[in-house]
Formats: sequence, C-alpha cells, structure tokens
Amino acid sequence: MSTGFERDRDEFARGTRAIVVLPDQGDPLRDAGARLEETAGLAAAIGVEVTEKIAYRVRTPRAATLIGSGQADLLAVEVQQEEAGLVVFDASLSPIQQRNLETILKTKVIDRTGLILEIFGERAATAEGRLQVELAHLDYQAGRLVRSWTHLERQRGGFGFLGGPGETQIEADRRLIRDRMAKLRRELDQVSRTRGLHRDRRQRAPWPVIALVGYTNAGKSTLFNRLTGADVMAENLLFATLDPTLRQIHLPGIDKAILSDTVGFVSDLPTQLVAAFKATLEEVVSADLLIHVRDIAHPDTEAQRADVETVLTELGVDEQTPRFEVWNKLDLLPPEEHQAAVAKADRDPDLIAISALSGEGVPALIERVAAKLTGAHRRYTIELDAGDGAAAAWLHAHGKVIDQSADDLKATYTVRMSDADFDRFSRRGA
Repeated sequence: MSTGFERDRDEFARGTRAIVVLPDQGDPLRDAGARLEETAGLAAAIGVEVTEKIAYRVRTPRAATLIGSGQADLLAVEVQQEEAGLVVFDASLSPIQQRNLETILKTKVIDRTGLILEIFGERAATAEGRLQVELAHLDYQAGRLVRSWTHLERQRGGFGFLGGPGETQIEADRRLIRDRMAKLRRELDQVSRTRGLHRDRRQRAPWPVIALVGYTNAGKSTLFNRLTGADVMAENLLFATLDPTLRQIHLPGIDKAILSDTVGFVSDLPTQLVAAFKATLEEVVSADLLIHVRDIAHPDTEAQRADVETVLTELGVDEQTPRFEVWNKLDLLPPEEHQAAVAKADRDPDLIAISALSGEGVPALIERVAAKLTGAHRRYTIELDAGDGAAAAWLHAHGKVIDQSADDLKATYTVRMSDADFDRFSRRGA
C-alpha cells in the first residue's frame, strides 16, 4: 500500500530545478549569504539543482505565508522564470504556511526540516538508521496530512483494515501512521537495548571511548580517517556521515581506545531527528572524552559552535564530560588568522588548532588526548571483602572495572577511575 510519505517524495526527483529562500529575520550570529550557501548545499545533497538563492528580509513573520504577500508574489514570478519544480525555505513552515505557499507559487514547497529528513532518508545505510529516519519522517508527516492529502478528505465505508463505516481516508491514514510509528519505536527500543549491552561490555574493558562531534562538514570524518587509517566517507558534502563508525586506536600510555565518528549536527536540527537518533548518539552521551571539531574558517563558526552545544544539551550529555575544542581547517585561513588561531590554542589547554587534511597539529592533538584520558582516570587495585556487594556495585557504577578475581575471603578489583571518585570511595563509611 502506498503511503502519503511515498507520494510526497515522488513530487520532486533528482535534477529538479529549485529556488532556495531565506526568510532573514536578522540573526546577528549568522551571515545570510553563508546560510543560503549551506541550504543550497543541503539541497544539492539530494541531487536538486539550485538555480537561484534569495534572501527576503522578514521583520514580522506572517501566519499565512511567513514572508510578506508582496514577497510571495515576487517569488512566484521567480519560480515561473526559473521553471522551478521546488522551492526550499530555510525556515520551519507550519502545514498551513506550506499549503498556502504551494497555492501561490504553484509548485512544490519544502522547509528546512523536510529537506534534512530527505537527506537522512537517502543516506541512512544501516537498518537502524533507516528505522530512525522513517520514524522521524512519519512524525513530521503526521501533522501535515491536511496539506498533502486534502484530496482524501472524504468519507468511505470500511473494508478490513481500511477503517470502519464513516471513517475518512485521512483518519485511516493517521491511524496507519500511528501504528507504524509504534512498531518502529518497539524495534528501536530493541536496538537500543542491544547497543547498551555492547556498550556495557566495552565499559568493563580498559578502553576509553572518544567521540568526535561537530557541525556537519566540519571535518570530523577526515580527522577520523587520519587518526585511525580508516576510509570513512569524507567529502565536502553535508551529512556525509550518518551512521556511527567505531574504530580502535592506540594512544601514548593507553593500550587501546575506541574512537567514534558521529553524524554532524546542524542548526535547527529537527526535533524528530534528535529523538529518533538518540540511540545512535548514545555513544556521545556515554563517551569518556568529547572532541568538538569546528570549521574555524567558516563565517558562521561561532553560531555553529552554539548549535552543537545546544544539541549536546538536548541529548543529555553531562557538562562534566572532559572535552576538547578542535579548530579544524587551518589550511583555509589567511596567514595572519592562521597564526592567531595557533597562538590562541597554545594558550588554552582545552583548545587545539589543526588541519585534518594536511596533518598540521594532529600529533599535538594525539598527545593532548592521551594526557587528558590518563590524567582524568588512573588505575587502582582495590581489595574488598568477598561479601561486600555494595562496594563492588559502587566500583562498577563509578569506575571501569578492568579485571577482577576472588577467593572465599577477598575480591580484588583493578579499576580505572578519577582521583576524585577514588577519594570518594576511600571515604565511604568513614
């Protein structure tokens, strides 16, 4: 049975001519030109041919169309002249706004959320990724049936699963979507439990987890490949990485560590995707160290930094988790800015300036990461009474139990934990 989601996607295809529109509300942290380029890049990521990029100053958003009526009329002329089959709004549109704009422009309209969901739908490579994208897209589409399926607002008799007497087509489709979403959530819960078991197994091993995070196209995958010798897809392409990739790496003073390359974040990341990808991003939440990779050459680098921190907070990442900020793409900076970035990084112990492409600064990054991990957590050998289950549980909860042995009287644990946690453990019951 064809779904509304499938019909919606069929309304435009690869190679469709498109206009990108930015309703500019005067964000002081963002450059309008850079924002238009980013959205055009997002559209290009699904094979759309962007023929025009337009920014409209919007002082008071209109409930019916977001942009002003005069601006909408001008845009309709542009659509006709460019023979555009798609208009991409770099904003969140309500279902009513989307429907009204499609009526005025006489062409397909999608907003930023819909565009990002399209990209994720094309790029998800694993079964888990596809489940997450489908769940997010159904959640998004459920509120838009009034826009996409107005021709289905009619009553019909019921036959089997198609609904009872008097149920409208749109009600039946909403019910089908709810049922499908419930099934997807059950499947993702199972995936999350399995991932949790794997993570618990790793946490019992002496391997710290390092997660690369950052704005999309910041260079995480290029850095991942340089650190691991892997060949993860690393292109000048937004959302090149969707599914997490884990590799073992060797660091000075540490036998092994797990490095995780994660999906890039983006401004206004759809809440449906944050929720759906939470299972995938659990590697970030449970990491021992976060490496926040920034494209320091991008005009919106400060705004991108804020976007990443916002998503990390939404995911529930502990603010106390050790982290580095890595200023990447030094090779793209003019000489004066290059020198200034390196000088600032030399003064800040939590900041490192590198070029993942050329390798500049990467050896220093490796040394600093190893020092951070070994300094934050040391190995301790602890003896407990064999029957002291509470103390054993505390060690498992607050440290990483590397090894353990026991006889009738004593249990010996080798644990990696911070000095502060060891001090807390030593004072238990004191």
